[in-house]
Amino acid sequence: MKNVLLSFLDFFLPQYCAGCNKKLDVGKPQVCDDCFSDLLIADPNRIEIEFERKFAKTGYIKEFSSPYVFESEGTIQNIIHSIKYNRRFRAGVLLGNKLAEALWSKISSWKIDIIIPVPLHHLKKAERGFNQSEFIARGLSDSSTIPFSTNIIKRIRFTESQTKLNLTQREVNVAGAFRVSRKKKVVKKNILLVDDVITTGATVNECAKVLIENGVNEVYVCSVAIAE
Repeated sequence: MKNVLLSFLDFFLPQYCAGCNKKLDVGKPQVCDDCFSDLLIADPNRIEIEFERKFAKTGYIKEFSSPYVFESEGTIQNIIHSIKYNRRFRAGVLLGNKLAEALWSKISSWKIDIIIPVPLHHLKKAERGFNQSEFIARGLSDSSTIPFSTNIIKRIRFTESQTKLNLTQREVNVAGAFRVSRKKKVVKKNILLVDDVITTGATVNECAKVLIENGVNEVYVCSVAIAE
């Protein structure tokens, strides 16, 4: 009976890979093995360089890691766009599972108390209907058993898209954009901020700054991909 039901669903509701749009077999994850094999791995040296470039100067973020390198028009962009624009939420959860799988030795050494996805402004979230980073954080939480929360830090100021801004402009754009709403939950805690792609790091640096100012012990960051 189960096989009949799956065949029925596959016929009327076929599933396609979020990366390459290839038809998936019944019960397969949202991204095919070929697409995951196609992703460019961020080697440790690359992560160290990116940390020095993006986070070392401010001192708010203790450590950072990411399993993949973001390539424009590449597979990782296709997967993330499918989450953001085609509402492929399960692909977001799968990316969170992959984060846990790829970075577990590092994450476990960080002794994280709470996972927090980088928040969207409530107007932006209402417009889109969701925050893709929440699904990634949920997948990471499910695989690691570390609790996650979406109501500890809020985006209190609507900001323009960061896409076409340089580093200085991005830092100005997000300055004062976040507020901790549940200080008692984070005092003396180790927090892991999670995002889909980190480019200049301006947004997560600002989030980390606010958390540290509200008594957080250490802030760590991970993302699905790191961009130039």
